[in-house]
Amino acid sequence: MADPQTTEPVGDVDDASALSPKQLGFMCGIEVHQQLATGKLHSRQPGVLYDVTIDTVPSDWKRFERKLRAARGEGGAIDIAARFESRRNRSFVYVQSPNAGLIELDDQPPLEHDSDAIEIALTVSALLEAKPVSLLQTMRKTVVDGSNTSGFQRTSLIATDGTLETEDGPVGIDVLCLEEDSARKLETLAKSNGEQVIYNLDRLGLPLIEIATSPDVISPEHAKVTSMALGRTLRQTRRVRRGLGSIRQDLNVSLACGDRVEIKGCQDLNWIPRIIRLEMARQLHFYRLANELRSMLDLPMLPPDRRSTDDEVEAKVAAAAEQHLPLNLIDVSASFATCDSKMVTTGLSSGHTMLCLPLAGLDGKIGQKSMDKEGSQMPRLGRELAGAAKLAGVKGVFHSDELPAYGIEHEHVDAVRNEMSLSDGDGFILCLAPQWQAELALESVLQRARLAWHRIPQEVRNVVVKKGAPEDGTTAPMRPLPGGARMYPETDVPSIVIDGDTWASTLASLPMSDEERNARMAAYDVSADQAKQLVARELDDIFVDYSTDLPHKGWASVVLENDEANPVLCAQVLKVKEQGDITRESMNEIIDAFRGQTPTMAEIAAYGEANGYKPADVGDLASTIQSIVLEREDFVKQRGMGAMGPLMGVVMQTVGAADGKVVSALLREAIQKTME
Repeated sequence: MADPQTTEPVGDVDDASALSPKQLGFMCGIEVHQQLATGKLHSRQPGVLYDVTIDTVPSDWKRFERKLRAARGEGGAIDIAARFESRRNRSFVYVQSPNAGLIELDDQPPLEHDSDAIEIALTVSALLEAKPVSLLQTMRKTVVDGSNTSGFQRTSLIATDGTLETEDGPVGIDVLCLEEDSARKLETLAKSNGEQVIYNLDRLGLPLIEIATSPDVISPEHAKVTSMALGRTLRQTRRVRRGLGSIRQDLNVSLACGDRVEIKGCQDLNWIPRIIRLEMARQLHFYRLANELRSMLDLPMLPPDRRSTDDEVEAKVAAAAEQHLPLNLIDVSASFATCDSKMVTTGLSSGHTMLCLPLAGLDGKIGQKSMDKEGSQMPRLGRELAGAAKLAGVKGVFHSDELPAYGIEHEHVDAVRNEMSLSDGDGFILCLAPQWQAELALESVLQRARLAWHRIPQEVRNVVVKKGAPEDGTTAPMRPLPGGARMYPETDVPSIVIDGDTWASTLASLPMSDEERNARMAAYDVSADQAKQLVARELDDIFVDYSTDLPHKGWASVVLENDEANPVLCAQVLKVKEQGDITRESMNEIIDAFRGQTPTMAEIAAYGEANGYKPADVGDLASTIQSIVLEREDFVKQRGMGAMGPLMGVVMQTVGAADGKVVSALLREAIQKTME
């Protein structure tokens, strides 16, 4: 049997769907972040989300501008992700929504945990058979991308060592935490000395349950199954938020020949297998590229399994790569004086500088855009270098493998090569931006280019999304993978003891499972589709609680059609309809008319009569229908029962307010008599 630590990975990068997870040493774990349907975690502000954009923010919402900096953690070190963010020279503007106060602005200490949020987190822990901690201690997790006004996120470990049962086998639950959600980004603006990011504070502080699984996911398809199972478990509480953005999945993916990467932005579960497979192809591509580059410099090859990595060898390779690719930035703006590219002329006329970074020996290895067998972009070094540059705030870079293009002609490429004294085998990167920003971007590009001699770097990546959906399943770099230096204790929030009585109370009050809910609905006279929808839309409790003395099918229809209305109002309207005082067709309109009110049945009936919703007298109705049928006797005899549809519309238009079921029954009877 082949040794997995010495066997070369197999597979074609252009056919991600055919890659073998087992042969490639695939490992995957999932992190799920679920918003809870409560108030905010450490302030008593309501958990309201406002449907606003940067263009529709009310003018009376106050704005505050801040700058953040990285600070040393408790161990004296500055977290790598925090250090990176601090170099981006960004400022932040916070829009104060009505549910954001002094705590959200970091001008007042936080309050103790929301008790409902703790209760829900313990319930989910029990559902996952996880073991609760004895003391709930809040920690601060450094976050300096501006999404937290304080520069950190508060998070509390709730439970560990659980199990999630899935169709493809059990998946371990490493940790379950309760933490604050971040602010919502509204806009990013380019300024002369850095970027300005505008955030809305409505979401900041909403409670999130974070669940991190063990790396027990055995395939990209199993990752989707696991995410769905986690979602079902969370929804079982009936106390989590629903809708787009209320639950977010992060994927931790690695191959033996690669390394761990955290992928964010996986909101559509159907995309998860494709996103993971494209990451597998990316890691395989860069493992092979690293060995190609090592061969070019006569350096030791990377072993196919990262567990066999020799740190001393990697240090020597890093030194060789640094020597081979020195930092040498040259202003080549003069070479583009005659360039007709609108992008270039606009930038230069604005005072921007065209800087060039030479990349010795990388001509042809940076890569051009090409597609795999399923239409997704193939991995290439140029895309990673562009991603590194964009983290400095520039829109992109130009590289030698894709030029001439974008209005840059051969003459400009030749001029750059001559000015930089480049050989035919050398590549280069161009960046057009304010000089300070171009320098920062190309320094970032250089660091990423040197890493091409190694395995892919551990980092956080984001799914490329355009117009609200993944473009093709590929990802772009966001920031380095955070380390342990980002965590330190929160001193403003008191610890909470989770004792045996609290846990026993949690276990004694677990919510019903979907199976139990389905079994309960089977006892009611509703259709199978109604029962399924009531459970799926989490309306079955409302149906059961108010079903006494109401026709089950009718009540199910009212609940499903008015899921956001007051159930007491809905039940009252249905009772009035059952008394014969309003028509079935008018019920939803009457519910809308009384939304937010608690009318009596008499008031509902009076409203129906005043607005023409009182059903016609059955005797008069039967007589009218009989007349309509007799007037169209030839049509009825020709079409038979097929005349029901056309005549139904005629009758309803003639009689006005009438119960559709009553009309249908009387019309059917009249047609049958005519056909006898």
